[in-house]
Amino acid sequence: MRQLTFGFMQDQQIRRYYLFLLLLSFFLVISTTLFCDSATDNAKTMLLRHDAAIASSLIAQGIPETIIARALTQTEDFSHKEAVQTGTALLRKIGIRPALENQFLPYVHQFQKTSIRVGLTISLSFCLLLLGISLFFLYRRDSLYRRATSIIDSYTEGHFSNRLPQTNEGALHRMLSAIDQLATMLQAQNDAEQQSKLFLRNTISDISHQLKTPLAALSMYQEIMENEPDNPNTVQQFSIKTRIALQRMEQLIQSMLKITRLDSGNIVFEKRRYDLKELIDCAVSELTTRAEQEGKTILLENSAPATILCDRTWTCEAIGNLVKNALDHTHAQDRIDITWENTPFRTVIHISDNGDGIAPEDIHHIFKRFYRSNQSANTPGIGLGLPLTKSIVEGQGGTISVQSTLHIGTCFTILFPKETDQKS
Repeated sequence: MRQLTFGFMQDQQIRRYYLFLLLLSFFLVISTTLFCDSATDNAKTMLLRHDAAIASSLIAQGIPETIIARALTQTEDFSHKEAVQTGTALLRKIGIRPALENQFLPYVHQFQKTSIRVGLTISLSFCLLLLGISLFFLYRRDSLYRRATSIIDSYTEGHFSNRLPQTNEGALHRMLSAIDQLATMLQAQNDAEQQSKLFLRNTISDISHQLKTPLAALSMYQEIMENEPDNPNTVQQFSIKTRIALQRMEQLIQSMLKITRLDSGNIVFEKRRYDLKELIDCAVSELTTRAEQEGKTILLENSAPATILCDRTWTCEAIGNLVKNALDHTHAQDRIDITWENTPFRTVIHISDNGDGIAPEDIHHIFKRFYRSNQSANTPGIGLGLPLTKSIVEGQGGTISVQSTLHIGTCFTILFPKETDQKS
């Protein structure tokens, strides 16, 4: 309850303002005490001057000094009450009563003017000081509110470069800090939305650009076949080209859908532990026939038992893409070697070939979408296999790297840290 009641005292500005009020109250008490002392001294001076004037008047009338001294110094005890009443009656006869206005009593009137002047001076000084400090405090508060309002308005407009003030403590600054955290979350959400829009725009642009060529080819093939319906050779020839173009489009669309789902985080990898050799056999099973037809060899050169925690379908596709890439860039009698290493800290898969290799100027771009080097102009592919492989491997917490020498060969390395296995 104490924290809830006095939590506002954590604000530095409020603490300073209350310290000022405490000091002002202290000085007000001191000033009031000094004023009372001063008023007492003035009253004593007035009384002495009044007694001195009475004594002088009586002496001038021949009254003995002993009688005057006794009259001025006697105490008001019970034996003198009748004398006091007699004196009061005499004063009433000459018009001096308690209800008489002070201006007709010179000494009282002078005391009144002096007391009012000093009292007003002290009161006005403290009031002006209190008003000035309060206005300064309220001005600082108003400036803080205006600045916070301006920054919050900029947040609503989508500008998050400014931050709310958080230099002090207190309920107000805790509220501003909470708003600032909310703005940070909104900024992150806004950035994510902008990235999603940019990603979608780039994806649509890539798909439309890549579909433009096969669609134009299909239109041309259709026109040729329509113009020569009586030429079976021509119809057959362009029917084959149409089928190839359609297959290319299908492959392009499927690859783009896969890589888009991976990059957007819509894929949840279902990881289980698999035997690594069986996984690789599954990945290359559909490519061995092509390798035999092209006179190439795919070798698994490591029989050491090993397991890997991964998503079987996606990992097989990643390994298959690398083997398919190797087949695209090798020649008859070339070989593709697949080896692996399994240590307590990592699982490493090497896929190497002795084919064309990659030029130094191209090696840093091969994982970009639709990138095709000059050496790849006559090879099949759409430039999405390696980017898709990279997304699959990195999506499961692994890394992929490449080493290559032109006209000698290329080696892709996939590394899965065992920490990834444990976290999964």
